[in-house]
Amino acid sequence: MRSQVVPARSWSEVTMASRHVEAGVHRVPRAPHHRIMVHGSAATRSYCNQVGRYFVRRAGDIDLVPAGQEGGFEAETPFDTIEIALQPALMERVAAELGCKAQALRLDTRHLLRDSRIEHLARALGSDLDVNSPGGSLFADSIGTALAVRLLGLDGSEIDRPNRLSDAQLQRVLEHIEAALHEPLSIHRLSQVAGASSSHLRTWFKVATGVTLHRYVLRRRVERARMLLLQGHLGTSEVAALTGFAHQSHLAHWMRREIGQTPRDLRRATRPK
Repeated sequence: MRSQVVPARSWSEVTMASRHVEAGVHRVPRAPHHRIMVHGSAATRSYCNQVGRYFVRRAGDIDLVPAGQEGGFEAETPFDTIEIALQPALMERVAAELGCKAQALRLDTRHLLRDSRIEHLARALGSDLDVNSPGGSLFADSIGTALAVRLLGLDGSEIDRPNRLSDAQLQRVLEHIEAALHEPLSIHRLSQVAGASSSHLRTWFKVATGVTLHRYVLRRRVERARMLLLQGHLGTSEVAALTGFAHQSHLAHWMRREIGQTPRDLRRATRPK
C-alpha cells in the first residue's frame, strides 16, 4: 500500500499507525496480526477487489482484516486512516479469560463496519499517544484488551462475566501502584498482583473505583508530584523522575491538565512573601 505513515507506536501486542493513503491501486498483503482500520476522511469512493464492488467510506467507517487474510482496493481520492494491529495471542488470551466459545475466535473480514465503541477506543489510543501520556504501556494494554473484548462480541458471542474484585485484590493493586509510581506499570503486571485476568481487572477496577486503571495511575502520579513539590526539598526534574514522568515539561503538562497548576505555579503559591 503506497502511503505516508506517521511512525507507528508498538507494544507487545498492540501497534498503531496513522496513514495518509494516496489515490490509486493498493494491495493489502497477508499479515500475522488482525488489522482494524478506522477511516478518518470525508466520503471516499473505492473499489474492493475482494468482493468486486464499490464502497463509499465516511469518517468512522471501520474495516476489519483478520490475521492471514489479504485484500486490495482502488481509491479514487486520497484519504487518512488509523490502523491498529492486534496480535492473535491477545485475542486468544482474552477469549480464555472471558470464557468465550471457541468459534468466537474465527474473525471475518468486514467492510463499512459502524461501531462507536471501536471508533472511540481507536481515537483514544491515538490521542493518548499524541500527548505522550505518562501511563506508558498501561493505557495501550487496556485499549488492546477492550478492543479484543469488543471484537469477540461482534457476533453476539456469549461471554461469562467474571466476579468482581475482592476487597483484598483491590487493596493489593492500590498498594502496588502507590509503591511503584516511579516505574513503568502494565496491566499484565497489575493483573498478576491482583491474581486476576487482565480483562477482569480492567473491567472491575473501574466498577470499584469509578475511574479506569490508567486514569487512576495518572491521577496518583500527579498527586504524588504535587505533594513532593509542596515539600520544597526536590527540584522539578527529580520530582518528575520519582513519579513516572519523562521529564519536567512532561510533568508540567499533566499537572496543568489534571489540577490546573504547573510546578512553577505551586512554587509561586507557597513562596514566602
